[in-house]
Amino acid sequence: MKELILVTGGTGYIGSHTVVELIKEGFDVVIIDNLSNSTTESLDGIEQITGIRPDFEQFDLLDLQRLEQFFASRPSLKAIIHFAASKAVGESVEKPLLYYRNNLNSLINLLHCMVVHEVSPIVFSSSCTIYGQPRELPVTEQAPILPAESPYGNTKQICEEILADSISAFNVLKAISLRYFNPIGAHPSALIGELPRGVPNNLVPYVTQTAAGVLPELKIYGNDYDTPDGSAIRDYINVVDLARAHVTAIRRLIAGKNSEPLEYFNLGTGKGTSVLELVQTFEQVTGVKVNHRIVGRRAGDIEKVWADTTKANETLGWKAIHSLDETLLSAWNWEKRLRDIK
Repeated sequence: MKELILVTGGTGYIGSHTVVELIKEGFDVVIIDNLSNSTTESLDGIEQITGIRPDFEQFDLLDLQRLEQFFASRPSLKAIIHFAASKAVGESVEKPLLYYRNNLNSLINLLHCMVVHEVSPIVFSSSCTIYGQPRELPVTEQAPILPAESPYGNTKQICEEILADSISAFNVLKAISLRYFNPIGAHPSALIGELPRGVPNNLVPYVTQTAAGVLPELKIYGNDYDTPDGSAIRDYINVVDLARAHVTAIRRLIAGKNSEPLEYFNLGTGKGTSVLELVQTFEQVTGVKVNHRIVGRRAGDIEKVWADTTKANETLGWKAIHSLDETLLSAWNWEKRLRDIK
């Protein structure tokens, strides 16, 4: 009997890659997604890669009645991976109420149903934005949680607090919060990848769409940061590496190997790369020039951050294995397939 995993936001970018890895590892998967930032085409990609089309239910986690019906209809549900959330830093500054409503209430409703139906555990999709602008680099899990630089980052901080308080109150719950840095790239098959609606908020789809001629130019937000080339520094992690970490975390919880009811792990490569370095690397590995222009800093962005991944490497038994070169190439192959570029 295969163990059934619920993946909320499973048609999205990271969610779809995680569904592929779960299916490859022998799990059954059911997806809940409201398709606010994705399409069912990712289900086609998942099926082409794995030979299995996961069950899919389209509704919003804010609909508590519908969510309760779902839990009642799935008594064999074993565990949950929770991705469903609004996730753009810049947009969160412009639409804070949307972010607080979507990100907090979806988790609250989910935890309510888990307690009522005695379903545990949960892997939570957190973010390095909870650290704010860290005082020391690389960032360890023991770093102080500083005031968030954006409503998005604040929702992740509050969600972790909601998780901790709920786990303290209800013995049925246990969780792992995965604090990831900057996911990029696509599945090596080029059948699934990142496809944001409208102008991308994340760097790499902005780069690939500019390279493909979909967008006229790449805007680089700021060149006056305290970094070697003046552009912001991030820890860019391959999305398949990230997906594998979720499977490892689920296995750890199901097997009862967690050392605390709520554990935290940073997921990154442990290496910082500047925006300008990433653009140059993309041009080198693809042979395609990216038309770009420096503009002012963007509200909510932090200057530099990269991960100390020692805990994830040693305790979780996970490590990022893909290079920046092959990750950027995978993103370009995905973009070329989307645009039918030879």
